[in-house]
Amino acid sequence: MGSDAYKMNEDETCTAFVLPALDASGWERKQIRSQYPINNGGLVPTKKLHKRGAPLRADYVLEYIPDVPLAVVEAKRYRRDPDDGVEQARRYASKLGLSFAYATNGSEIVEVSFSGDRPTIKKLERFPTPSELWARFLGDQGVVGTAHAEELLSAPYDYTLRNTNNAPKQPRYYQRVAITRALAALARNERRILLVLATGTGKTMLALQLVARLSNAPGVFGGRKPRVLYLADRNMLVDDPKDRYFLPVFGEDDVHKIGGGEAKRGRKVYFALYQSLDQGEAEAELFRQYEPDYFDVIIVDECHRGSANSDGRWRKVLEHYSPAFQIGLTATPVQDGKKKTDTYEYFGNPVYTYSLRDGIQDGFLSPYRVSRVRLNVDMEGYRPRPGEKDIYGREIPDNIYGPKEYERVMVILERTEVAAQYVLEHLRNTAEDGLQGKTLIFCENNHHAARMRDALFNAASKEVSRLPDYVVRITNADKEAGMASLEEFRKEDSNQPIVAVTSKLLSTGVDLPAVRNIVIFRRMASMPEFKQVIGRGTRLCPEIGKESFDVIDFVEATRLFDDPSFDGPALKVVEDITDEQGAIVESEDITPPAEEVEEPDTETVAEPESSYKQEEGGTLDEARGSGNNITDPDQIERIQALGRRYTVKGVDVYKWGERRYRLADDGRSMQLVSIEQWVHDRVLELSLEPGELRTQWAQAKSRGLLITLLKENDIDVERLPEDMANPDVDPIDLLLNAAWGLPLVSRDERLVRFRKEHRVFMESFSEQAREVLESMLHKFVESGSPQLKADTLKVPPFSKMGRVVELTRRFGKGNAAHEAFDDLAARLLSAS
Repeated sequence: MGSDAYKMNEDETCTAFVLPALDASGWERKQIRSQYPINNGGLVPTKKLHKRGAPLRADYVLEYIPDVPLAVVEAKRYRRDPDDGVEQARRYASKLGLSFAYATNGSEIVEVSFSGDRPTIKKLERFPTPSELWARFLGDQGVVGTAHAEELLSAPYDYTLRNTNNAPKQPRYYQRVAITRALAALARNERRILLVLATGTGKTMLALQLVARLSNAPGVFGGRKPRVLYLADRNMLVDDPKDRYFLPVFGEDDVHKIGGGEAKRGRKVYFALYQSLDQGEAEAELFRQYEPDYFDVIIVDECHRGSANSDGRWRKVLEHYSPAFQIGLTATPVQDGKKKTDTYEYFGNPVYTYSLRDGIQDGFLSPYRVSRVRLNVDMEGYRPRPGEKDIYGREIPDNIYGPKEYERVMVILERTEVAAQYVLEHLRNTAEDGLQGKTLIFCENNHHAARMRDALFNAASKEVSRLPDYVVRITNADKEAGMASLEEFRKEDSNQPIVAVTSKLLSTGVDLPAVRNIVIFRRMASMPEFKQVIGRGTRLCPEIGKESFDVIDFVEATRLFDDPSFDGPALKVVEDITDEQGAIVESEDITPPAEEVEEPDTETVAEPESSYKQEEGGTLDEARGSGNNITDPDQIERIQALGRRYTVKGVDVYKWGERRYRLADDGRSMQLVSIEQWVHDRVLELSLEPGELRTQWAQAKSRGLLITLLKENDIDVERLPEDMANPDVDPIDLLLNAAWGLPLVSRDERLVRFRKEHRVFMESFSEQAREVLESMLHKFVESGSPQLKADTLKVPPFSKMGRVVELTRRFGKGNAAHEAFDDLAARLLSAS
């Protein structure tokens, strides 16, 4: 072919050389998957919050049997060096969990092998044959010579489930890797297997396909389909998988939920709660009515809870079924020696891990922004006056109360009200097309959740008048009404409730893809609980365009983001704090200082071993009336505190200043900047001179565009005076000061200067028109320059003067009124 080959592009090279080379090694075209999709393209931060990167696609993936990838082939055009494709091939193979990757230009072949103890890169004369690569794959999985290994690893998937477009619901690449690793572990006769996948990555889909493939390998179980027990500690963790996944695939005759004290048989897939299996007298519980070897496979969902405690009553369930293969699924494995809870000790090290960071980088999970809000009483503490009594007339013990005591021993009513107002303003400022984002608020306990609901209800009169169920409380105490509200809250197309307030109830076990805001108002020292809470927002929801979410933290819980065991950097973090004089402190540095945290409050499931009834928080099953007691010492302490909880009102509570974290240029580490620095950088990105910015700001139309642009860059112009601790200064002066250091001038001073310099301008209008302009000036002093526009004529005091059309006629025909308002703004904002 000579020089013609050097003129070929990549596709032509593949057709002329790469595919024929694969053919020559015995690969059939059905075994060669071209343009193999790997991920969706990561959601990465930009100045407009985020964008989606290009999805990863491998040129070719080689499959010995359908849907079981063995190797990646990365092709380059003929004139390129094949080594140019090595790194790309390695990256794709690594993500797909494969040990073999090939880079080729059609003339030379480079193999990258991670198999065995000595990874190699070497040139080959030809591609390996399908049988050669399959044998190497089995060896890499450690199953050579084991019984039924080939049957297990070649068992097909099930594609009964369909997407909304009727296309088969396909497992994602990482779910396939996890399933392959689990099947290989079964082939190696490993009886306890751990899979760790971040919240929102589809553990239920993984479980379904794992069971489907096991059911398609009857030789492993003596010629029959396996009997599977799907075990969890909460009804929703059982009912949702059963109804939405397993029933459509396996049918009603083969799927059964154990309950009612009856041990039914003859099914293939059983679902059960620990609570149900534990029913009955000691040594005669329901689970004992099934022989120890009755179930072949047990899938333990959220395996860091339930039977995780080696001394817990529910551990005996797993020990009874010890002959079965036991597969643990969790996003948050736990190691807690004090509570004898160790996921790894029981299940061993995970055979596969897919982290939150992985999910965000692949575009399967939402990235997030973080706002840290500091309230003055949290920073300074609260100390009652000598002899001061609470609202119930009880004298308050002298002490300095802080975040550890709030809501447990000391309740400051205004603290919750100020937080509620902050959340409401955030919802209004981030609303899209008038629709506010669904919001989940975690409070300290049920009482705190009730006060938060009430505070939001009272503050959001505008929203509540239109949506009566705008804000609801969903806790264990709310029983059936709470569950009904939860079902509506879960729906992507439901516009109420918008805000769900809970304590611990919704931290796990429920999918909430439409949630755009997670508000943390309960202290957390437990990494598993924190990850579960953050996980409520990580699910993408393309139906409503949700590709990111916000975390609002009132209690410094997000310091756990800085823990090395947390995996997933925020897009940015906002921290509200000032110095003792109330001035905003600038910081050049990056990482918040490490802080000591109290002993982890590792989330455990309620078991009937304590005399204390669960009052604060609860679980989904307790909300349905299961009545389990608790063992969590932190919860018991809160309950004991009920009799000595003091409630005060009339305390001056307010939000302190603001500073923010943003991603540095490396896209990973966090850089701490003040609000002034943040505004400075964003304004300079507009590439305008000060005079140009002032001119554009003076005209209502271009000012509206600037406000929108700045909001997209996360600067709420109308909140700038408050955020920058200069409530009497107009936003344009704050922008000019932050960007170029121009002096600050209060709105009152601007009005005084305007009257001195532009008396003739005002006198050029009729008395009726001048009345409107005078009201505009008062509106400017009261609310700032964003109000200098014709739309302001719709609100008082203008609405009392007449209709908008009547007011604009006072200035003449056409656009005379708009021109007058723009001229007024230009003169007012340039007065010196």
